[in-house]
Amino acid sequence: MRRREFITILSGAAVAWSLAARAQQSTIPVIGFLGADSPDLSADRLRAFRQGLKEAGYAEGQNLVIEYRWAEGHNDRFSAFATDLVRRKVAVIVAITTPSVLAAKEATATIPIVFFVAGDPIELGLVASLNRPGGNLTGITSLTLEVASKWLELLHELMPTTSAFALLINPTSPALAAIQSRALQAAARNLGLQVHLLEASTDRDIDTAFARLVQLRSGGLVISSDSYFYSQSEQFAALARRYAVPAICGFREFAMAGGLLSYGASIQDAHRQIGVYTGRVLKGEKPADLPVQQATNVELIINLKTAKALGLTVPLPLLGRADVVIE
Repeated sequence: MRRREFITILSGAAVAWSLAARAQQSTIPVIGFLGADSPDLSADRLRAFRQGLKEAGYAEGQNLVIEYRWAEGHNDRFSAFATDLVRRKVAVIVAITTPSVLAAKEATATIPIVFFVAGDPIELGLVASLNRPGGNLTGITSLTLEVASKWLELLHELMPTTSAFALLINPTSPALAAIQSRALQAAARNLGLQVHLLEASTDRDIDTAFARLVQLRSGGLVISSDSYFYSQSEQFAALARRYAVPAICGFREFAMAGGLLSYGASIQDAHRQIGVYTGRVLKGEKPADLPVQQATNVELIINLKTAKALGLTVPLPLLGRADVVIE
């Protein structure tokens, strides 16, 4: 490492340590942030989160300190991270995945927790109700269950003669995986379709899952809404092209990277709302009284270029419902 680079890194660390020390000795609040992957992969989401904080009157490094903990795709790290943040007596814990919020909930019943989850927070045991959470947790839900059946319906509409599909889940997030699996299986029964279940929690697992997909002769793939899968959107798109697999995902990044379809809530908008809610809690509002908000900005993106490469003709009614068409 060059001397100048070392000095720059050391100076940045010194600033962070100084801010944290000042926060412990003054009224500057410190919040803990449980991240699923890494700062680089989360750059857009962090920018949206900070924008939400700004709207609530807080700016990192000025009147707020954020202690980040990055799991880098390893959900088993969240328990230790959450315990550490509780020990440090942070003012709020921000948890943006199902495994992280479950770990935070296990670690504390008193420190406010602001979350973003893809599943039903009531079914996950996070809140008593959406309107009156009733405990120390509140946040944003994309209510994936309401769009999960839509993933299968959209693929079926595009390939009406195909009877077998596959669903990819992350076994290291068992609560979310179970909920999404049940939703997809119910949708499959209603449509008279068969759904094979595939699992992946590493890059190698993803490669194996696509190879298995071909062996099963599944006509298409549904990629569940999982934080790890979000960070692997480009890998999914590349593999879908390589194996010529029609696939749909809940993240727009998948379709933008060359995947066939995406249908889901805006992740960036949800993170902005998390920032706003975090600011409101810092100002004294109680999570128990803040309704869980639903991410209602759901968009359908169709990659027409990919559809043509797969030899698929997108029906005009489906094309007309798309929010974005990539040609």
